[in-house]
Amino acid sequence: MLAQSEEIKARYAKIFKVRSNPKAAYYVRYVLSISRNLTNRHRYPGSIPMTPSFKTMAAWLRSRKVELGLGLRVTVAAMGALVIALALGLRLPLWAVLTSIIVTQMSVGRSLKATRDYLIGTLGGAIYGGAVAILIPHAGEGALLFVLVLAVAPLAFAAAINPSLNAATITAIIVLLLPVMNRVDPLDSAIDRVLEVTVGALTGLLVSFLVLPSRAHSQIRASGANALELMASVLNELLCGLTRGRDNDALRRLQDGIGAALAGLNAIGAEAERERAARLTTGPDTGPLLRTVLRLRHDLVMIGRASVVPLPAELQRRLALPLTRISDAIVEYLSKTAAALRNATFPPSIAPVQAALQAYGAEVASVRSEGLTRGLPGDVAERFFALGFSLEQMRQNLKDLERCVADWAEAPTGSRSKTADEAE
Repeated sequence: MLAQSEEIKARYAKIFKVRSNPKAAYYVRYVLSISRNLTNRHRYPGSIPMTPSFKTMAAWLRSRKVELGLGLRVTVAAMGALVIALALGLRLPLWAVLTSIIVTQMSVGRSLKATRDYLIGTLGGAIYGGAVAILIPHAGEGALLFVLVLAVAPLAFAAAINPSLNAATITAIIVLLLPVMNRVDPLDSAIDRVLEVTVGALTGLLVSFLVLPSRAHSQIRASGANALELMASVLNELLCGLTRGRDNDALRRLQDGIGAALAGLNAIGAEAERERAARLTTGPDTGPLLRTVLRLRHDLVMIGRASVVPLPAELQRRLALPLTRISDAIVEYLSKTAAALRNATFPPSIAPVQAALQAYGAEVASVRSEGLTRGLPGDVAERFFALGFSLEQMRQNLKDLERCVADWAEAPTGSRSKTADEAE
């Protein structure tokens, strides 16, 4: 193939006179690139050149494994529910398909909750709606409106109190109105509705267990790691603000991101505990990790209040270096701990953080002994001492985080004890 390339180059150089014709040179380079691609395909049959866009798309798809798994499960659940509904001869297979899609969720724990809630709501709505439709005549339009109000109002009130009953109102409406439109018996309509929802719910739940099952217990690692990385960014911005001011808009966006991350983390934690209660997964309790991350968020809030304005110039001169070391140490520790949690490995040593905080405490003691804090205004002195208290609280919570992440590390007990001893 190399000889062929040289032959092509010589042929086109002769025809287009490459030396004096730039356009001809372009065509020669184009033909040679095609020749190289053909050579590569000859050497590696079936290979596809990895262009930058293709690599980007492949990396993006790899980062969306959970979402791709959900899409596959929803598709399989819908197809399975339709096949089963047709095989059983259900009157309206549509409701079986819709129910299977509704109960197929991101994790097994969430699918369990959705299935339980939908079945309970459907059963309650079918019983109540069927009873209203059978016991109260509604031949005319006025009577039908009255019966509809009587069926919807109590169930809507119950769903407002207990969101698990959201499906009851919809089921009661279907059971009540479907016989009017299709001229079927209300009792048969209620029974059909329960059967259709049961088929769809069980199909969706079975697919959630069998087709690329996604456990909330594993999702909590990535969610917790994201929250810790956001906290590292916020802490760096807060401590830098003590000496150079801060960007409040950027900080507000970061704080909002932490709030959203913690909300998602708590939701996934509830799903993980539901899986543990059903003995679908094994692993550490999610409670200690969730509470520790929440306490770290509270520490950031206190540090933010203490760093509303920069320190006085003299204190900045004395404390700028210790604060920078604290920021670097804690940010690095949070970043490495996030990676350890995501990869199920042991956390890094907290010794650099403790050393930086001890150096800061020693410098603060020196500042106080020199009387530099005596002439501070009341609000400035309050924020100054609140900062030290907040950093001490964060140190304790970081030690708790170290223990929690070690509990989530996938390693034998003996290895865990050895790592903890080395950290100490």
